Amino acid sequence: MVVLAVTWMAKAGHEIEVTTLFAKLTEESRKEPGCSMYQVHRHKTEARRFFIYEQYKDDAALEAHRNAPHFLQYARKDLPRIADRVEGHLFEPLG
Repeated sequence: MVVLAVTWMAKAGHEIEVTTLFAKLTEESRKEPGCSMYQVHRHKTEARRFFIYEQYKDDAALEAHRNAPHFLQYARKDLPRIADRVEGHLFEPLG
């Protein structure tokens, strides 16, 4: 299993647009055969901060996600116009 943890910060005034994009990205990502979990979270006190927790079967599944048309459209093209990717980290389980 491969885990990806990503934080995005919506640009001021674009919070609703970011939420809409994440809804589309979530719906399509969850349909991927190698995606075990795709969950977007919104910070409780910082409405512009979003955290995405993703689990994939293996590195190949993550690579397939990164090359999927919905990812290329929403995460690579649309989202950077209205939000900044703050950080992203890859993890793997210990046991």
